[in-house]
Amino acid sequence: MNFAKFHGLGNDFVLMEALPTTDEQELRQLARRICDRNFGVGADGLIFILPGSKAPLRMRILNADGTEAEMCGNGIRCFAKYAHERNLIDTDEFEVETLAGIIRPRLFLADGQVAEVCVDMGRPRLQAADIPVVGFGSGPVINAELVVAGATVKFTAVSMGNPHAVIIVDDLDSLPWQELGPKIEMHPAFPRKTNVHFVQLLKPDQLLVKVWERGAGPTLACGTGACAVLVASVLTGTAKREAQVELPGGKLRVRWDEDDHIYMTGPAVHVFDGVFHLA
Repeated sequence: MNFAKFHGLGNDFVLMEALPTTDEQELRQLARRICDRNFGVGADGLIFILPGSKAPLRMRILNADGTEAEMCGNGIRCFAKYAHERNLIDTDEFEVETLAGIIRPRLFLADGQVAEVCVDMGRPRLQAADIPVVGFGSGPVINAELVVAGATVKFTAVSMGNPHAVIIVDDLDSLPWQELGPKIEMHPAFPRKTNVHFVQLLKPDQLLVKVWERGAGPTLACGTGACAVLVASVLTGTAKREAQVELPGGKLRVRWDEDDHIYMTGPAVHVFDGVFHLA
């Protein structure tokens, strides 16, 4: 199978234009093989670029552990750059079908190449059942207390088509976030598991974030997570509706607009092309 390696702020993906098999178990096994950083190509996820039924193109993304994700903010920017530069799409704004609904990337070009991508990520989902999170009522879950390994943390739950738990802290450097991350991801309060983000407010328009991704562990960036972080920070009264989100791999610009949509802007980078031998 031909593939391309891309990354968005170091959150890296293998992209393929076709499904190599219709067997779901084989597909998930392939994701684990190809994403393995020692015996495969190495990536946080495997993205398939497919024909859409509700939009020109459809994105499927499998995490490094073989589980399927509804959406991926960094992944959709890589998807959009690939689609434009490989002539799968001929406009600088188009629709992509995902499990989280229709997502709309807009491309910023420089010398014919995609320099940045602004993605209309849609509206955040805040009702408990839509995230999903259980045990905290049916409405929004904001600054709720969660007991994890004998300790209590406060979290805000947001869905950007996939679930996120956002924890605002005073000091990231003193926080054992890599120990807390997997325990929160697997907590019974999150029936479909959750992405976890630890946030330190630098300024009302500048947020510092550490990421624990569902199905991938610590990653350098999470696009949907950056959107969820901004939403949670606004809901808790700690941030403005437009901010720079600083992740280990770089910075994203995120805006919660008056139309209630979240707009995320950042880079996507082509690393190399290759051939993966399935046998």
